[in-house]
Amino acid sequence: MIKSILVKSDTLGAIASTLCVVHCLATPFLFVAHTCALGGCKTSPNWWQNLDYVFLIISFIAVIRSVKNTSKKIMKPILWFSWCALTILVMNEKIQLIPLPETITYAAALLLAITHIYNLKYCQCKTDTCCVQHI
Repeated sequence: MIKSILVKSDTLGAIASTLCVVHCLATPFLFVAHTCALGGCKTSPNWWQNLDYVFLIISFIAVIRSVKNTSKKIMKPILWFSWCALTILVMNEKIQLIPLPETITYAAALLLAITHIYNLKYCQCKTDTCCVQHI
């Protein structure tokens, strides 16, 4: 299974994007409750905040590989648009340039995950025997 995830860039991209959403949703629950209980209400640790960059890097690699392997020309700009939108929104959140609701960032991450899943559904192989059919 691990080999399948590493070989199929769309699987990797969908997992990374979904984990990004989970990471964003979990932050308030995990750290605000914990730090406020300790009496400080400090922000989450740097390593947790920097996971955003890890997810962006993994997603970037997955998009590069997916764009090279997709048989649908329309998927290339959609994958790049999804990744760029997510990157811009994450960077905006870090520097707080434009105040936007976090749900927009969640939507961008979900769009990237859904795009990878959609692309995965259409096998990029030239023959029916070179890849596993996904349900």
